[in-house]
Amino acid sequence: MQLPEQPVAGQPDPTIHDNASRFLAAIKDIEKATYHRDETPLPIVGSAPPVEQPGRPAMSQKATDTSVLMLAAGATTVMVSGSAAGLMYFSQFADPVACAIVLGAPVALVMAVSRLVSKARAAAPQPVTNHFHGNVHHDTRNVTSTTRGVIANTRNQLPK
Repeated sequence: MQLPEQPVAGQPDPTIHDNASRFLAAIKDIEKATYHRDETPLPIVGSAPPVEQPGRPAMSQKATDTSVLMLAAGATTVMVSGSAAGLMYFSQFADPVACAIVLGAPVALVMAVSRLVSKARAAAPQPVTNHFHGNVHHDTRNVTSTTRGVIANTRNQLPK
């Protein structure tokens, strides 16, 4: 006796044909292009000045350098303070004054060196600009050198 859910011998199961057709349709769908390349030429940039864009204005190089310096100093302060706080908390007997001296000394040294550098930069001499009135002879000499091993040949060439 044949059960109703079993296919009749010699006849294919209709669900196999449906599954195969859906599988082939999925493969054909995968073969479609999933990208687009725009081949139109880019516009030529003219001599018009740039237009100010909405939003935050662009920062100058000095402002960018200063903000990076402030972020680095802030991160350093957090690391030094966090290590001091962790040392005092986990040791339960660390002297806060000794921790302040040991962990604050590098910060004080960096501050002193930066102050010294800024004062040295301010004390640098101003560049000298000469103004000449009348005939001036400007002599230009080119020096070329060829180094071969330990010997260097140098020739002075006068302008013709």
